[in-house]
Amino acid sequence: MSAHIHHETAADDRVSNGQKFAYGLGAIVNNLLGGAIGFMSIVLNVGLGINPALVGTLQAIPRLTDALTDPVMGYISDHTRSRFGRRRPYIFIGAILVGLTFALMWQLPEGHSEMFYFWFFLAGSILFYLFYTVFATPWVALGYEMTPDYHERTRLMAVMNFMGQFAWISLPWFYAFMENDRLFSDSVEGARFLAIAIGIFVAVVGIMPALFCRERFAAADDEGREKVPLLAGLKKNVLEFFKGLMTTLKRKEFLKLCAGTFFLFNSIMLVGAFSSYITIFYVCGGDTDLGASYIGLYGTINSFSTLAAIAATTWISAKIGKRRTFMLATSVTMFGSLLKWFCYDPIAQWKVLIPSPFMAVGMGALFTLMGSMIADVCDLDELETGERREGMFGSIYWWMVKLGMALAFAASGYLLNATGFIVDLGGAQTSTTFFWMRLVDVCIPAVACGISIYAVASFKLTEQRSYEIRQELDQRHAVAA
Repeated sequence: MSAHIHHETAADDRVSNGQKFAYGLGAIVNNLLGGAIGFMSIVLNVGLGINPALVGTLQAIPRLTDALTDPVMGYISDHTRSRFGRRRPYIFIGAILVGLTFALMWQLPEGHSEMFYFWFFLAGSILFYLFYTVFATPWVALGYEMTPDYHERTRLMAVMNFMGQFAWISLPWFYAFMENDRLFSDSVEGARFLAIAIGIFVAVVGIMPALFCRERFAAADDEGREKVPLLAGLKKNVLEFFKGLMTTLKRKEFLKLCAGTFFLFNSIMLVGAFSSYITIFYVCGGDTDLGASYIGLYGTINSFSTLAAIAATTWISAKIGKRRTFMLATSVTMFGSLLKWFCYDPIAQWKVLIPSPFMAVGMGALFTLMGSMIADVCDLDELETGERREGMFGSIYWWMVKLGMALAFAASGYLLNATGFIVDLGGAQTSTTFFWMRLVDVCIPAVACGISIYAVASFKLTEQRSYEIRQELDQRHAVAA
């Protein structure tokens, strides 16, 4: 079998358009939940006056707790036995609970101290991320197992990522919506209203993957399973959890994907607030309404460019492979990051929009390719261990992403303070402050892109090897049957 041969997907391995669409609806919810809390948190600083360092801490602590619960949820999902499957019951329940929690956590009462808002929002955020894990971890694992085909996995992840971008199209406009003087008295009132709308949407749309997607490895009953006492069963599950966790962490090809994602994605998260502050206070001279409009336009251009990048990624990866496609796309994002230095121009404000499509390419390729490549790793893991552990792989992957996000958000506020930024000065920050803000925003993602390319460059699961693994697994399954 030659490595350059493009294999055709068998009819039985194809995922129907209806199931792809239902799974993609989960991506809209997942991205909306993951992004909304970040885009809306500017209200905590600008609307309520909470120190940027405290805002960063508010976003970091819940993500750390969320990162700790992810592997546990992955293990629970992998080992669930019900007539509804391993994944779908949690997706259904999690969507409803996380939507309700998100709506409630933004109902911030008026007239309280900075620390009151800190503890109020922290408690709500911890509950929010707990229920977010219940929804998202099984949803991610479901996507890894919906098809065994090398190329169909990429197509499924492309549909998922494509649909998920519609959340990112709306997210950059949240601040402009909350700041709209014609609709709300202030941005805090706008946040209350917006959170209720998002919560309802999440609860209704988030259950769709549970209702319409099919599980390939669902176990419907417990017949034949050994019954053990409660304490003995708990001990056995704890030991199996840590054994599975260590086995997953030893999978080198998986760790390469984690490293590539960690540096690319979290470097952009780290400087996300910098881009907004630079646009508002440097490029637009402190005009929050104009700055919010440019932030929204930048995000919209970025989202539509990401849609194009997803389509291109799907086509190119079938020609040159997933690994090379990732390296190419990440290089384009590195160029876009460096380009920002020349495009932050208070005289020609429109230039701030130029880097947007270049930054989109790497992010569009990232979650299209990574999900598909992790599914390939799951097959390799089954070949060597005899277990299907999509939940564990998905949870650890997103644990790594969320841990990085927690560190990024925690560091972001302190980095912003370190540049000398003072929100009360508005557009009258010192030239030194603006210099360091721009330097951080440009250089950190560019360097991180280079590290991501290096991490994934030696990934060894090619199309040829993936089909060889698939053939061996099919033979094993046939013998077992």
